[in-house]
Amino acid sequence: MKTVDPRMHTAEHILNQAVDRRLGCGRCFSAHIERRKSKCDYRYPHPLAADDVAALEAEVNRVIALDLPVTWHLEPRSAAESRFDLARLPAETGETVRVVCVGDYDACPCAGPHVTRTGLLEHFRITGTDHHDGVLRLRFKLGFPA
Repeated sequence: MKTVDPRMHTAEHILNQAVDRRLGCGRCFSAHIERRKSKCDYRYPHPLAADDVAALEAEVNRVIALDLPVTWHLEPRSAAESRFDLARLPAETGETVRVVCVGDYDACPCAGPHVTRTGLLEHFRITGTDHHDGVLRLRFKLGFPA
């Protein structure tokens, strides 16, 4: 079984919140997270303009630079269902849901590993985008010079 990289997984959480705030399309419905490169798919009606890509990168890097704490707490499933879409959680999650918080910037149910602070992430870059049949794909990496 492949282990998800905590840095990239935390970056995914920040990206998802940035995308929802800027584009209003919610969190990704599909993601492939790896140490070297990752991707997220969103339901969105058209390709992104270059200024949207630049704004998303800038927002993710702003949150990384804030060095926010990354914490988690447990909630009863019934409480979490009223606040979050639980569709991407593993079936074996049960009646208690783990909610990961990136400072006061993002909160999301998640069973994966994360870093303890956003400052542990390196510079974020969107390395590619494409759009097909209402699906916007964003590819990203960490570790680029600022």
